[in-house]
Amino acid sequence: MDYESLLELVKNRRSIRRFKPDPIPDEYVDKIIEVARWAPSGFNQQPWEFVVVKKQELKDSIMELYNEYYRTHFPRMEPTREPWQGVYRPRPLKVPGDFSDAPVFIILFGDTRTKVGLPMIYRFDYLRCQSIFTSSLASAFLYMHLAATTLGLTSMWVSGVQDPLVHCLLKDLLGIPGELEVYDMMVVGYPASKPRPKLMRAKEKMVHYDYCGKEDFRTDGEVNDFVQRTRTWVTATIRRGAD
Repeated sequence: MDYESLLELVKNRRSIRRFKPDPIPDEYVDKIIEVARWAPSGFNQQPWEFVVVKKQELKDSIMELYNEYYRTHFPRMEPTREPWQGVYRPRPLKVPGDFSDAPVFIILFGDTRTKVGLPMIYRFDYLRCQSIFTSSLASAFLYMHLAATTLGLTSMWVSGVQDPLVHCLLKDLLGIPGELEVYDMMVVGYPASKPRPKLMRAKEKMVHYDYCGKEDFRTDGEVNDFVQRTRTWVTATIRRGAD
């Protein structure tokens, strides 16, 4: 693959929250996982485990856990945001065509027992040990999304499964051993909506060379301005229905 093809791939990889219920071939799921297992990992420990959920009753149960997380945590915490970010406006939890229609959920778990394979200087430094473990799983997860894009599929990154309540109940639902931790869940299928143009920061504002002083980076006001604009963009994307 040349550079332009790679750039086109990452530009086409977009999170879509509306899916068609059409099934996807089992071979596609296998291909997504085959790419992911080649991701880089700290000291090649390959801590990942992939759980593919296709049974509707299990997907419905996972959605119940996810929605409970938003019913209890999200609406109580969001109003505490800084006043300059504006007033929180709740959105409907269940709208026709949300990601519950997707045919496949792939949950990425990390096996904490693999941490013993790290050099002692990292293993007994909690922050670095956890960072290496998490970064390894993040690499595999990104590879999953890129692989899905090459197959004409779309995907959504569902980080709500990391909530302690959801994490615990999800593992119990699926019979996951205690040594495994939820990293994140990828919802994958055929898109029911087209992505909006992505709001991007200007490249010249984020690239710096050699010595950099405070004046080379954004001011608090510039950061706050982008936060407001991109949150508005994300919220509009989430609320958008199927095409």
